[in-house]
Amino acid sequence: MTIGFTLTDEQITLKNKARAFAAHHLAPLVEQVRHTTDPYQAALLVRPAHEAAVEAGLIKAMIPQIFGGTMTTGVDAAIATEELATVMPDFVASIGGVMLALTPVYFGGDPEQTARFLAPFLADEGAPQAVMALSEPAGTANFAAPPPAEGIQTTAVLDEDEWVITGEKQWSANLGGWDGTGPDLMVVVCRTPGGVSLIGVEHKHFTPENLIVLETLDMPGLRGHLTQRVQLAGVRVPKNNLIGQEGQGAQLTYAAFTASAAAVGLLATGTMRAAFDVAYRFATEQTRGGGVPIIQHRPVADVLSDAKGKIEAVRLLSWKALDAVTSGDPAGLELALHTKVYSSETAVDVINKLIQVVGVTAYNTDFPLIGHLLNALAYPVFEGGNIGVRRRQLKDILSTQGWDPLAASGLA
Repeated sequence: MTIGFTLTDEQITLKNKARAFAAHHLAPLVEQVRHTTDPYQAALLVRPAHEAAVEAGLIKAMIPQIFGGTMTTGVDAAIATEELATVMPDFVASIGGVMLALTPVYFGGDPEQTARFLAPFLADEGAPQAVMALSEPAGTANFAAPPPAEGIQTTAVLDEDEWVITGEKQWSANLGGWDGTGPDLMVVVCRTPGGVSLIGVEHKHFTPENLIVLETLDMPGLRGHLTQRVQLAGVRVPKNNLIGQEGQGAQLTYAAFTASAAAVGLLATGTMRAAFDVAYRFATEQTRGGGVPIIQHRPVADVLSDAKGKIEAVRLLSWKALDAVTSGDPAGLELALHTKVYSSETAVDVINKLIQVVGVTAYNTDFPLIGHLLNALAYPVFEGGNIGVRRRQLKDILSTQGWDPLAASGLA
C-alpha cells in the first residue's frame, strides 16, 4: 500500500472548484442567514445555493459512481466538503442530510427502487431534498431497543398493498421540504410487525392532511439548515417501498450513520479553520493598546499553535475515516466513531479558546467568532449524540472478543 499526502492535480482542481463555489454562492449568505430572526425564512435563503450545487455537479460528486454519481474516493469528497464547511457548515449539514437518506438505499434498495429513489438527485437542475427520518421528539438514542422498551414510536402497518405510517419526527434536515409539502424522498425509520424497518416515501405520497409541519426549530447555530418537527398522519405508500427486509431497519440505519459520523469531522475542521482565520488575523493586527501585535505575547501564540495542530489532526483523521468507510474497509466504523467524538469535542474546545484570544470583543454577536462556536456546539449532539450513541458504539467495539487496538491503524 502506498501512502501519500500530496493532493493530485485532480484533487487540487476539485478543491479550487469547491472553494470558488463557496466564495460565490455561500459567503454572501452567511450574515443574512445568521441575522434573519425567522428560522424558516433563514433556511429558505439557502435554497438558491442548493440549486447552484446541483447545477455545478456537487450533489452528484457525493454519490458513488456505481449509482450514477461522480464520487471516486472518500478523500475526494472530504476535500470538497471541507471547503464548503469552512464558509457555511449549515449548507453542508443540509446536503449531508440528503446523503444520509440515500445511504440505506445503496445498501438495502433493489435495482428498481435505487433508480427511482435516486433519480431526483442525479438531475442537473432543481433543489431536491431527502431526509432520513429517524429522530423523534421523545428521543431516539434507543430506537432499536426491543419491547418492553418503547424504542422507535413511529409505526407502519399494512393495509392490503400499502404501508400506513403514523408518528412524529424531529431534528432531521429537510423533513417538511422547502415549502412544507415534503421532501423528494423521506426514508422513514419505523416499527412494523416484523421489527424496526425502513420505508421510502416519495413526494407524491404526501398530502396536506398526512404531512403536517408542527414547528420550525429556532436553533442558535446552523440556521441555514432547515430543521423541523412534523407529524406523519397515516401516510400511505406502496408495499414495495420497503427498503431491504422487514426488521432490517436498525442494521441499515446504523450503516447510514457510519459515514455521517466521519463527515462530522469535516464540519469540525471547516468550522475550526474559519474561527482560526478570524482569531489569527485579530492577533496579528491588534495591539489592544500595547506596543506590539498580541501574537507576540506567549499565551496568545500558544493558543494559536495548539489550535492549528488540532485542526491538522482532525483533518487527517476525518480523511482517513471517510476513505475507510467509502472503500468498505472493516476499520471504517471504529475510525468514523473516533472521528465523530474527537472532532466534535475538539472543535468546541478550540473555538472557545480562540474566543479567549480575542477577548470580550468576541462576545459581540456582530463579531464572527461567537457564530462559529454556536455552530460547533451542535457537533457533539447531532448525527448521533456522543454520550447517547457514539461512545456506546465505541464501548461495544472495545468490548468485542478479540478486538485488536492496532487493527484500525493497519498495524495489526
